Amino acid sequence: MKAEQKLIETSLRDSHATELKSKNEQIAYYKDLKAKLSTKILGESLEQHCEIEFHKIRATAFSRAYFEKDNDARNGSKGDYIFRESDESGTEFVSIMFEMKNEGDETAIKKRNEDFFKELDKDRTEKKCEYAVLVSLLESESELYNTGIVDVSHRYPKMYVIRPQFFIPMVTLLRNAALNSLSYKQELAHVREQNIDIANFENELEEFRSGFARNYDLASRRFKTAIEEIDKTIDHLQKTKDALLGSENNLRLANNKADDLSIKKLTRGNPTMAAKFTQLKTEQSDHFD
Repeated sequence: MKAEQKLIETSLRDSHATELKSKNEQIAYYKDLKAKLSTKILGESLEQHCEIEFHKIRATAFSRAYFEKDNDARNGSKGDYIFRESDESGTEFVSIMFEMKNEGDETAIKKRNEDFFKELDKDRTEKKCEYAVLVSLLESESELYNTGIVDVSHRYPKMYVIRPQFFIPMVTLLRNAALNSLSYKQELAHVREQNIDIANFENELEEFRSGFARNYDLASRRFKTAIEEIDKTIDHLQKTKDALLGSENNLRLANNKADDLSIKKLTRGNPTMAAKFTQLKTEQSDHFD
């Protein structure tokens, strides 16, 4: 039992020694990497470093990709870089909003990565990007952020924090994952186009209905005006007709009176005129005899 216990102790010491050596080597590696990165990246800026790394492989790996600085600050803030890639038909299948953060060892007030999560998520949403990635040299002693790609989507959706050396692997990882779902996005884009076509058809139909209703209303009002004018004309003609009929009746009465006129009626009540007409009548009678 003593021999077995001694053997176990020896095995544990060897295991711990091996693990300790591995950790020391890892610490030394990251310290060396940090020193190199700090010297290089602080000299040229973290943004330039990432841009240079991307352009090194753009032609071979991302020939149809868009990777440019975000210069749109209309809403009061902007990210650092936006990555987008589309297929041959123009359907976008991946988009990433990048924010780069760096500080020197001599900085008095140390920032934390999570201090920038909210603003990064806001920029991602406003610029309609699917993913948000914080490329950071902050919290240089953090074991969490020094291990590799850190998923913080439990705080903000589709957000990751990485060290600069994982910039290209992160872009490649998200892009390849998006390629697997490209067929679904193409189908979705097709459905959206159909919906847009239907919406356009409905809009055009509604415009036609509105235009037709407007023209019908104008025509109806003009037709009504014309009818009113015709009614006024008819009323005027009726009055003219009534006036003419009244004139005809007066002429008829006048004619009847003229036909009923006689010497007898003219001399009635006038002895002088009656005697004259009698005398004239007698003279005419003597003449004929």
